[in-house]
Amino acid sequence: MRRRPLGKTGLNVTELGLGTWGLSGDGYGPVPEAEQDQVIDRARALGITLFETADSYAHGGMERKLGERLKDDKRARIVTRIGTDRDAIPPKKRFDPEYLRTAVERSAERLGRDAIDVVLLHNPSEVAMEKREATALLSELKQAGKIRAWGVSAGTRSVASAAVDQGAEVLSLAYNALYRSDLDQLLEVVAEADVGVLAHSVLGYGLLCGHWAPSKSFGLGDHRAERWTGDELRRRIRQLDAIRPLIGGEVLSLRGGAVRFVLHNEAVSSALLGPRNTIQLDQLVREAGKGPPYLEEDKLTALENRLRDVGVGV
Repeated sequence: MRRRPLGKTGLNVTELGLGTWGLSGDGYGPVPEAEQDQVIDRARALGITLFETADSYAHGGMERKLGERLKDDKRARIVTRIGTDRDAIPPKKRFDPEYLRTAVERSAERLGRDAIDVVLLHNPSEVAMEKREATALLSELKQAGKIRAWGVSAGTRSVASAAVDQGAEVLSLAYNALYRSDLDQLLEVVAEADVGVLAHSVLGYGLLCGHWAPSKSFGLGDHRAERWTGDELRRRIRQLDAIRPLIGGEVLSLRGGAVRFVLHNEAVSSALLGPRNTIQLDQLVREAGKGPPYLEEDKLTALENRLRDVGVGV
């Protein structure tokens, strides 16, 4: 498993990381606890050392799970996200310093760590960023040795840009073959500030696996049932035709091409995978390839032209 520097944090991370939202049961429905354990253990066996979670995943359950499974692994690096108060009814975003300070303490306890490797604000609004309270608090906690690095999981380019301006060392951004504009337009800023980039939504919530029929529907407890209308989903499935020509040679599948697309970008420190079982994890790691070049330049150029033709901005 190849490693890349996580920006200026001083941490080197595996270029594939294990994201745990899918495992938590929050986004796609329940996952048996034994399966959660097997996926985490298998990721370790495959050489993955970066694990991403949030204090809100399974109401802290995934932090606790990682704390249990990784307690003896000195190589493991854990990224957690804070800023969602799930004790509130209904749950709400909170980025006031008092709440965040307590959140970090609770996360450290669940993870079983004196210092958390990376703490990210979990999708703050522009208003929250304008106050600067949250980023100032994380900077203070780093100085106190409570965290090793901090940053923002940003839902918009403006939030990501504000985070860099306020000293963020790490950004987590949605980035895949059908959604790349945010990172592309931040490349110069990220490079100049030497910010580590974690790419999430690498497979577009499963869309980029290429297995769905136009009539695809999602069950109870699956966030995708509310994410797209039927017409939107059918349009996105049609857009996959622009990506399919990547398959061939060492690129064995659409999902493999999608992961390779993300890894091809040298600005990305790690691509966060979200498998819900060990079979999916093994497939993704195997098809990601062993190193550069992940995709041929002529194929990438042709891909950009095809994406424009189907209405995807690049």
